[in-house]
Amino acid sequence: MTEQASRRSGPLRALGLLAATSLVAVGAAGTAVAAEAPLPVTITGEDRVGLSLHSDNGDPSEPQVVLRLKAPGEEFDGDGVVPPVFTGDYTIRIDATGLEGVASVKLPCDAEGLVAVCTGSELYAGEQYNRLGGIRLDIDDDSEAGDAGSITVTGEGEGLEFSPLTVDVLVGGPELLNRRLSVPDDLRAGGTYRAPVGLRNAGSMAAEGAVLRFHGSRGVSFPDSYGNCSYRETTTGPLLRQGTDVVCAFPDTLDAGTAYALAEPLRVKTADFALNDIFTYSFTAVPPAEARKLRAADGHRPGTGPDLKLKKVPGADAADYTRWVDLDLPRNNTYDLALTGASAHGKAGDTVTAEIGFRNNGPAWLSAQRSGGEPLAFTVRVPEGATVTKSPGRCGETDLTEAEKGYLCWVSTPLLEDASLTFPFTFRIDRVVQNARAEVALPEWDNPWDSDHSNDSAWIMLNGSDEPGGDGTPGATTPPAAGEDGGPGTDDADGTNGTNAADGASGDTGDKGTGGGLAFTGAGGTVLIGGAALLALGLGTGLAVFMRRRAQQSGGATA
Repeated sequence: MTEQASRRSGPLRALGLLAATSLVAVGAAGTAVAAEAPLPVTITGEDRVGLSLHSDNGDPSEPQVVLRLKAPGEEFDGDGVVPPVFTGDYTIRIDATGLEGVASVKLPCDAEGLVAVCTGSELYAGEQYNRLGGIRLDIDDDSEAGDAGSITVTGEGEGLEFSPLTVDVLVGGPELLNRRLSVPDDLRAGGTYRAPVGLRNAGSMAAEGAVLRFHGSRGVSFPDSYGNCSYRETTTGPLLRQGTDVVCAFPDTLDAGTAYALAEPLRVKTADFALNDIFTYSFTAVPPAEARKLRAADGHRPGTGPDLKLKKVPGADAADYTRWVDLDLPRNNTYDLALTGASAHGKAGDTVTAEIGFRNNGPAWLSAQRSGGEPLAFTVRVPEGATVTKSPGRCGETDLTEAEKGYLCWVSTPLLEDASLTFPFTFRIDRVVQNARAEVALPEWDNPWDSDHSNDSAWIMLNGSDEPGGDGTPGATTPPAAGEDGGPGTDDADGTNGTNAADGASGDTGDKGTGGGLAFTGAGGTVLIGGAALLALGLGTGLAVFMRRRAQQSGGATA
């Protein structure tokens, strides 16, 4: 059976049966007759797999080919039931008999020997919800360099027209590994890294041509332009996806067991705001004709300078080459996350607003490249004698301690080098307490990239005195001692260090500088929240409960 989309049963199932129809004129009277046109379906998946004789060919539990069916229409993007675009029986046949004596094959669905049959009864627009299963390929005792074969995947079903898929498999072909790199310790933001990019053909056959791909995230650029390369700069959209992608084509024959290097180091320029940005590169064996198509892909512009060349590297150590190469650079820039407090005055029964500020004073941005954009968080306590009647959309009530409720606010990453956000809280003054103040604080931890921890906390002040620094502004960020008015009690003198990240929701209007998403600690680095990190950060159970509640609220989609 196909792996159907996870969904609730409901009335939208009736939206299936959208088989395309067209009206055709029949006879002299021009009578309109409905004639069904088959729904076109494409079988998708990797169309080429190379099996190495020198490695385990990746995780043995992971397939190299994931088969899906692509149907017309816009892919469903939302919550609730996924409506099918077709309802009716169909069959997919996977024939791997062409790999007998070439490689061992593990097929999905109902498999007998080297043939498998998958069946289904619904199709959805796009391919996300039309997964058939995976094909795992490995060498066996009979596999030799140069062995080749193919898998053919076909489909049939009334009212459907399938485009088949052929998967070509080659054993012991070219296997291009990439030279390991390390960033100099003295590379500073704004500086240029001269990367000694290279490759080694660890396969058993020569490669007739190769493609070099390299990528730099938003804080990385490539100042040189080469005639055999094409460039694409992405400067809009989500910050995580901004950066530069380059494709270079080499028609050279790359001999088996031989190492090569670029004729000159590749210059990798870092921006003044760069911190833990990513530079990555890889070589792939690609014939010249296909390489030209890759260079002409949408959005790429051709280079204008001389061609980038390869040269042989005699006596290269095989241990210096690996399948994946990516670097974080530079590592020694800093940012400054700062909180600002607020003050308000009012009588008992009044409603007042206190606007908390969060900003990045730079010079670096929080790239969050490794984490994928996981939010960072800070906590907000409530001043004595007051009740929160309205909180920002990015904040939620939680248990700061067993005896105290407060709020957890989160900020999406990546975060620009000049980001500035506001978090307005509305309070009802239940009773007037002079100099009632409550702390707003980032979690305390040894963050090597935050240059100034003195502004990691601030104060909300209600009915404060007119003394300088008594209004919760940046001048009043020094917390009172335990037991003092507004300070933590003796049973929680460590203050509020709990963090969490709910859903990275977008903020109030007027905020700038965030990009959505989630991450671990590290790259770009302030406190980044993952479920397992809660205990490691010593959080109370209240914050863990809050995280689960928020996850439940934002989840539940059957799509």
